[in-house]
Amino acid sequence: MPSNVIQWFPGHMAKTRRLMQECLSSVDLSIEILDARIPASSKNPEIEKLLGGKPVLTLLSKASMADPIQTEAWVAARRKAGAQCLPYDAVSGEGINALMPAIRTLLSEKLARYAEKGMTGRRIRAMVVGIPNVGKSTFINHMAGSKKAKAENRPGVTVTKQWVSSPLGLDLLDMPGVLWPKFDDPIIGENLAITGAIKDSVLNIDEIAMLLCGRLRERYPALFAERYKLTDEEMSNLDLYDLFLAVGRHRGFLMSGGVIDEERTAKALLEEFRNAKIGRITLESPKGE
Repeated sequence: MPSNVIQWFPGHMAKTRRLMQECLSSVDLSIEILDARIPASSKNPEIEKLLGGKPVLTLLSKASMADPIQTEAWVAARRKAGAQCLPYDAVSGEGINALMPAIRTLLSEKLARYAEKGMTGRRIRAMVVGIPNVGKSTFINHMAGSKKAKAENRPGVTVTKQWVSSPLGLDLLDMPGVLWPKFDDPIIGENLAITGAIKDSVLNIDEIAMLLCGRLRERYPALFAERYKLTDEEMSNLDLYDLFLAVGRHRGFLMSGGVIDEERTAKALLEEFRNAKIGRITLESPKGE
């Protein structure tokens, strides 16, 4: 298992924190995007401080990859805590139709003041914030109806701010993803690494894949066993390293002499989790669930 707490905080992230504060005065609200598979771990605790009381709409992105029961529980928990929260998925379009009504509810007092001044056609401006690789640019492109924001399934693609207009009367400010300098809980860093919010190139992916084996065995044993043809004995009796090797063996990732190709196994396991080929999986539940 990793001997140190996972950290990744490139220089552009410090710049992003300054940009967020500088741009606050030019937006009506912030849209914070969380990963529905890790809603707690993907919530940057510094963003709330940086936004300084600005209205926030929370979107749980990648909902089609997450456990729908867990997503429903997370939305209910956020709303119980007083937050405006919606599930969202760029592939299915889930949540899109509810977005503008939620924004208008969140900004009802401000929009009423604009109406009194005859400014009913004024466009709403929102800053889109979140950690790397959580789906901010994909969300913006979905809203704009075209590929205006650069989006890829890896962290660190957006490194500067950009404004994008949507046909819904909404202008969106795409900000680079920002993590925080230190994860107090190592599980947060592990979850971010597993889902791809931290670059694989700065990680030991064999260790991250072993951690994923542990998460899957604990939370979704049936899906895990079915995908990799794992026996009851393997699921019950093997330590994480040997369980990881069993995945590689069942997939046929063998080198000369019957040695299991650990790098290939790790890459395949992480890729298949990140693309929901194992199933719809959420790695953490709301407190009390």
